[in-house]
Amino acid sequence: MNLPRRELLRYGLLSAAGAGLAPLIGCGKKTSAPAPKQAPTREISGQWSLRSVAAEHRLLTGFAVDPKLLQDPHYVAVVREQASLIVPENAMKWGALRPALGQYSFEQADALLTFAEQNRIRLRGHTLCWHRALPSWVEAIDSAQEARRQLTEHIQTVTGRYAGRMHSWDVVNEAVEVKDNRPDGLRNSFWLRMVGPDYIEVAFQAARAADPAALLSYNDYGIESETYDAEQKRSAVLLLLRRLKARRVPLDAVGIQCHISARPMYSYGPGLQRFMERVREMGLQIFLSEMDVNDREVDRTPGRQDVEVAQTYSRFLAMALEERAVTAVLFWGVDDGQSWLRYENGRDDQTRPLLFDQNLRPKEAFYAARAAMETRSTPSKTGL
Repeated sequence: MNLPRRELLRYGLLSAAGAGLAPLIGCGKKTSAPAPKQAPTREISGQWSLRSVAAEHRLLTGFAVDPKLLQDPHYVAVVREQASLIVPENAMKWGALRPALGQYSFEQADALLTFAEQNRIRLRGHTLCWHRALPSWVEAIDSAQEARRQLTEHIQTVTGRYAGRMHSWDVVNEAVEVKDNRPDGLRNSFWLRMVGPDYIEVAFQAARAADPAALLSYNDYGIESETYDAEQKRSAVLLLLRRLKARRVPLDAVGIQCHISARPMYSYGPGLQRFMERVREMGLQIFLSEMDVNDREVDRTPGRQDVEVAQTYSRFLAMALEERAVTAVLFWGVDDGQSWLRYENGRDDQTRPLLFDQNLRPKEAFYAARAAMETRSTPSKTGL
């Protein structure tokens, strides 16, 4: 199979430097799948690692990683064993890379890339353009021309530094906000106010010019559930994607963040499936890009909490992985102790939203996620 480098990256063929509380409804036609291998109940290494199981079903998988934790040998061992793809949670955001006007700080980002390349793990970049995590000097810009120049220069400098070594980039993150009441559905962000609606196109064009090989992704949240708000958001994101495709903007993938919930009011199913089908029809890949399970309202009886989180992972992934355009599953953190949900809306040390506990021991969620990957029908090698 003679494919260009971006296609090899696409298909992962090129190494780079009980009832749950959140039922899934209308999961659609089931596809036949080979019977899963009978894994030892608690074995998680070698052929039973997430990395190996995912690879058998043409998936990349891994975690958001904090480069500062790469000094912890236990943390490193988990990432090495389980991940084929990692992403920095914060180390490549503007606030981390751009401490002052005219200055760049690449130490943490460089360290993460070195680790990835040394361990034959692919690396995603997150994120080149976002309305949050901006240093104060950026928000003080008062000229449209200067804002456009800084956006373009930042993207060209950052992607250019790592050109040819990245699996993909979240080029634009969370650009849609229906509640801002714009006809185009775009968020009334700093970049929109200062540059205009074409800032999204500017960002993608700059990224492609600086790194022709990496997959370029649009990433967003709040499009997963069967709620009115989620349906409105899905429609607005599809509108954006169609505009970008019509203008031949270089776009390869869509990241669905998958910050899902185990709360009984949420269900996941046909709305998301229709959205993913529309994305595939545009010729785009889908990344489940920031997955975790909010467990604030589950039964926290010892043992029951982990079961309910695992059931939510199981049901969501069984549905989402039916879509053959899904090529990557990333969990937003390695262990519960580092999850952003610990600090969201007040500190919660009892939350257990990830696959490993704070002592880096696998939980029921790990086995549920692995089982969902094991039973996935393998997509064709010839296309999405």
